[in-house]
Amino acid sequence: MKLNKIYSAILLSTLPLTPALAAGLDRSGQSIAAFLQPGNYAEAGISILDPKVQSNQLKVNDMAEDYYFPSAAIKVQATDQISLGLLYDQPYGADSLYPNGNPVFSANGEATRVEVKTQNLTALIGYQPNKNWNFYAGPVWQTVEANIQLRGLAYISPTDPSQVLSGYNIEVDQEEAFGWLAGFAYQIPEIALKAAVTYRSEVKHEATSKETHNLMPGAVFLNDVEAVTPQSVNIDLQSGIAKNTLAFANIRWVHWDQFAVTPTFLKTASGNNLIDYSDDQWSATVGVGRKFNSHWSGSASVGYDSGAGNPVTTLGPTEGYWTVGLGGQYSPAENYFIQAGVKYFWLGDATARTGTTNVGEFEDNYALGYGLKIGYRF
Repeated sequence: MKLNKIYSAILLSTLPLTPALAAGLDRSGQSIAAFLQPGNYAEAGISILDPKVQSNQLKVNDMAEDYYFPSAAIKVQATDQISLGLLYDQPYGADSLYPNGNPVFSANGEATRVEVKTQNLTALIGYQPNKNWNFYAGPVWQTVEANIQLRGLAYISPTDPSQVLSGYNIEVDQEEAFGWLAGFAYQIPEIALKAAVTYRSEVKHEATSKETHNLMPGAVFLNDVEAVTPQSVNIDLQSGIAKNTLAFANIRWVHWDQFAVTPTFLKTASGNNLIDYSDDQWSATVGVGRKFNSHWSGSASVGYDSGAGNPVTTLGPTEGYWTVGLGGQYSPAENYFIQAGVKYFWLGDATARTGTTNVGEFEDNYALGYGLKIGYRF
């Protein structure tokens, strides 16, 4: 079974475009698939996630906010052996808002909420000594910002009532830092075989945080806070398995073990971290893509994510997931396409914890993800 170059490129584009919801703060999965496309290529996409995270025990109907994140990429084959790329995504983040009026997570008309946003811009240069091998590396520019407020009985220590974090707020203005990426890929284009291993370094952010507490009106604590987004490894595999049919797999490891964000005032007041995780994340997605005719292609996938430890912070009380996804693609011509996908997540049950105190159980959680992408070959 042999595939010509354009056909192979079209079939590879059937990989499902749906957003990730992963362990810790992981969102995008940090794919570099666009850079490994043949020839000159550009794409732009948007992903939307609609989660429901609930606790019957704590009478929390839903604490997870919907969110969306865009992505874009351009890859230029400058010479037969040199390729250049620029990738944009939003790799980490969190959006949560607990119901107001629930005394466990709200007080004085305000509720616990968290907003964490990041942006990534990756520049890549690749060297292809022949048609089979591709070695690539480049710098990563990353920004992070956060706004978090803690409210309710969940943040008052039952053993030491003097430790009152209900009313605590922290703001971190957008701050930038740099990391790097390196990897290699092996391919046999004639049969759509490709294997790629990509390593991303950790990115160390040193930011100034503004911490306040409603029990101390007018007091503002400006302190340095360190946040290190974790190192990771992505392994991408794909191969033609039959006429018009492609199998694919992605394996991802993220080093969340011992990850912690520890603002100075909060640590002094309570001895706790704001966010921490205890285990590394392992995730995998496998599936098949099929070309139905010259214009239409489709794909189906299943996925698993291990989570990053349990109990977990109250700012994101889920533990891993299972998924099933479907993707479809329409190609009006050989050089461009429109792709859409949907994915259902069975989110794992988790115990929410504040410091060393278990607050309660979050169960029967799920999410729906949607994605749209446009790709163009030039």
